[in-house]
Amino acid sequence: MTDNLFSICEPRPDVLQGALRESDFAADLSQVLRGDAPDEYKRPELFFANTYPTKGIKNVLKLVALRVSGHPDQIGAIFRLDTQFGGGKTHALIALAHAMRDLSEVANADEFLDASLRPSAPVRIAAFDGENADPANGHRIGDTLRAYTPWGELAYALRGEAGYRLVEASDREGIAPGADTLRELIGSEPAVILIDEIAPYLRKVAGRNAQRAGEQLLAFMTSLMKAVESSPYAALVFTLAVGRDGKASDAYSRETQDIAAFFAEAESVAARKATVIDPTEDDETVKVICRRLFTHIDRDKARLVISAYKSLWDANRELLPPAPAEDRRLDEFAAGYPLHPELVNVLTQKTGTLGNFQRVRGMLRLLARTVARVWQTRPADAYAIHTHHIDLGFEPIRLELVTRLKQDIYVPAIKTEIAAVETTPALAEQLDAGPFRGLPKYGSYVARCAFMHTLAFNETLRGLNAEELRYAILSPGTDVAFIDDARKRFATDSAYLDDKPGAPLRFLAEANLTQIIRREETNTDRDEARTRLNSFIRDLFAGPNLNLIPFASGPHDVPDDDGSGRPYLVMLGYEATQVFSDAVTVDNLVEKVFLHKGGGSDWRHNRNNIVFLLADAAGVPNMKAKMLRNIALESLRQPGKLKDLADYQVAKLQELHERSKQELALAVQQCFRHIFYPSRNRLDGANCDLAHTVVDIQTASDRPGDGQRQVVTQLQNAGKLRLPTDKPDSPVYVRDRTPLKKGQITTAALRTEFRQDPSLPMLVGDDVFIKGIRLGIEQDDYVYQSGDLLRGKGDPHAEIKVDEQSFIYTTSYAQEHGIWPRQEPKSETSKTDSGARPTDDQADQRPVDYAATSDRTMPKAKSPPLLEAEDVLKAALTRLLEQARHNGIRSLATLTIRPFDKSDALKLMPLVKSIPNASKQVELTASFETASGSTAELSFKGDIEDAIALKDYLEPQFRAASDSDAAVSFLLRFEPPLAVQGPSAEGLIQRLTRLVSPSAHVLATAAEQD
Repeated sequence: MTDNLFSICEPRPDVLQGALRESDFAADLSQVLRGDAPDEYKRPELFFANTYPTKGIKNVLKLVALRVSGHPDQIGAIFRLDTQFGGGKTHALIALAHAMRDLSEVANADEFLDASLRPSAPVRIAAFDGENADPANGHRIGDTLRAYTPWGELAYALRGEAGYRLVEASDREGIAPGADTLRELIGSEPAVILIDEIAPYLRKVAGRNAQRAGEQLLAFMTSLMKAVESSPYAALVFTLAVGRDGKASDAYSRETQDIAAFFAEAESVAARKATVIDPTEDDETVKVICRRLFTHIDRDKARLVISAYKSLWDANRELLPPAPAEDRRLDEFAAGYPLHPELVNVLTQKTGTLGNFQRVRGMLRLLARTVARVWQTRPADAYAIHTHHIDLGFEPIRLELVTRLKQDIYVPAIKTEIAAVETTPALAEQLDAGPFRGLPKYGSYVARCAFMHTLAFNETLRGLNAEELRYAILSPGTDVAFIDDARKRFATDSAYLDDKPGAPLRFLAEANLTQIIRREETNTDRDEARTRLNSFIRDLFAGPNLNLIPFASGPHDVPDDDGSGRPYLVMLGYEATQVFSDAVTVDNLVEKVFLHKGGGSDWRHNRNNIVFLLADAAGVPNMKAKMLRNIALESLRQPGKLKDLADYQVAKLQELHERSKQELALAVQQCFRHIFYPSRNRLDGANCDLAHTVVDIQTASDRPGDGQRQVVTQLQNAGKLRLPTDKPDSPVYVRDRTPLKKGQITTAALRTEFRQDPSLPMLVGDDVFIKGIRLGIEQDDYVYQSGDLLRGKGDPHAEIKVDEQSFIYTTSYAQEHGIWPRQEPKSETSKTDSGARPTDDQADQRPVDYAATSDRTMPKAKSPPLLEAEDVLKAALTRLLEQARHNGIRSLATLTIRPFDKSDALKLMPLVKSIPNASKQVELTASFETASGSTAELSFKGDIEDAIALKDYLEPQFRAASDSDAAVSFLLRFEPPLAVQGPSAEGLIQRLTRLVSPSAHVLATAAEQD
């Protein structure tokens, strides 16, 4: 396992403790020379220990050392340090001052200046620091002396009070001294003259007479260059805050440009060209910072970590930004580890464009606070320091960005989206605690990266795309999929991200359309929202199959009648009662309505004609929120409000409004998904015959807008509800579960049984009930009689009436009581002489029953006994085996299973395949309609192996289809026959019902020996 950041790097103690003072970031040359600077700058051994030996610093030390020692390899006397504000100019001057005095106590002195070039004795240092200059009141240089100009301060530094007296008149008058005077001050001894921060001085002195001040500064620099050039052991080093293009971009840019022009003219007049040196080149900045932040970095372990990053970049190449033509990322990572190259790029190429961000000093200040925070929180996924480790929830970091960089316009976005200052968590923090709980803080990582990429001067630089975000966050401890998920979640809910089409991930100072919608939601009247939501729910769950009773408050709201053939769907209000998915119980109100009617004292009779629909507690807040959003979006579409939105926001608003309708329907259906229905298999702990089923979230999401259909489908899946188009239940099953088992019952009474007995299915209308009677007649299970009409097996269909004058008999009852078969009408002869035998002519005139004749004359093979049952599969199989044992059947030859629901049938297929000692055949017919309206139908009959391959094809088609249907039956032939008693039968049930509990019709044949 690759070592993480904390076992590879050791930060400096002052960085860890957050003990770096503001003065530690602001190098002050004057303080160093006076001896009152902080120890990190004043003491040479600490200063060089914290300083990276850049090529610029080593170069300036070497060239000045050659000059002051009179070495023949010297290349000049005048040196100019060029870099942007905060680029290390003053730091280089301090290094030079220490090097010219004494490096004997510096352990790493050889990193900076070869021992052979170090001065044998301290060299005079004369420095002018424009930031500390006071041209109006004078800068104190001695007990009683004050200097007003650069030449006054330098004169005192070179020769003390006597030197100042030499130029005192020039200092007071603000008139530059001549080259000879300056040459006299320098003398023949080694001397280094340092001029730093001249631009602030020029702004101060320009308050009196800008033109004269500029002219005298030019005259002074011209004379100084001549004097230094002619003094063999003197060197002049001055700084200029300009970039490579020669332009300044700091707070003193105008003065800096003027000074650059002065110096150029002075060089021309003096016929001397300054040697230009950049103290810190771009590729050294990160090394300078790492040296100051860390006391030790294990480079061997670092190489392993960088190698792990490379593997991640290679593996996710298609998801990351294209590598540059000259890919130096690994080299940059190695040079700047633990700083991720993307972090360095953000600070130099984006944050660095802000006028008040200093290249080295600003980065050091921000990263010191970041390192302290990372080591304080020690995230387990940290293998390097990334942009997302700049934690705006840490006050020193937030103040650095908001106050020092003057980015306070983003304070609302920071508080709302990134890191809450108050108690309410920001959006990113909510994501961390919600979907990403227990994982790296992906929500915060996305938000922080987006914010840091927002901080740039030019709009074209602000923000980053999805590929750049992945590159910024990806590490051995993070995953691309979670990064993408967090980005999408954050972008969806953000109120301050730029919402213009095609805009990169970046923050706005003002709220976007999301925030406008939220404000409208806040202003929406809650009573109006409740009223509209209740109306929407009513419409959503109304339908043709069930009588909706919305928001029932007691038994008096629910009739105890036949419902005109449609069962009652009783919906209880979401504010009245809710179901908690982890503790489902029958609510007291549900029990009261189920058991009673009217005022609550009378018992309800038609208990198998009522279904309850309740809200899931977890879904209620989302449902309410979606209603508020729908109303808010509708309100914003009013002409008076549209005029305040941009065109792209108007288009987006229309899209969101249309989407909100579907989202509201989805939220309602995902909330109202708990169904309590009549059943003898009552819910554990229930006091009445009610079972519970719940619509899974996926099913509730399939058809938003048709709530009743999802209830109907769920009841059908539970084997509880029969629609007019459904197949009827087995006549034998109905016979054995009703008073019909006694032999007879009126059709009206039997229909009433279906409305009252929770063990029976609920029927929508009489169609499926009548189909069941006809099926019983066809199968010779029933005989039907209504008045003179008598119908049994083999008779043509007749109208089946559901009333108290129409009867259903079991065939055995009808035979025992002479009702069936019909009595043949007697002839006239038999009436007069019942004992006479018919003549041959009479015999020839009788109707001939060919079927009966055939039965008498042609012996038939004995058919194996048939057994059947219909119920939830486990109950059906158990009942079927009980029938076999009751009839003395010892073993089964075949078993046919016909699940009622297509989804259950497909889930059951691999379980059927697992049954041992049996061959398996599958018959399947399927049809589906695609979203575009195309239709397909297919049929299959064959081995289960081939059927499973077909199943794998059909399942995704069904999910994508706008409509689908399928009928599946499984035929198992047991070899040897399945014993109805013992472990084989029990094993069969366990195998088939361990993962799914479908309702099904099962049919079995006894083995021949039975």
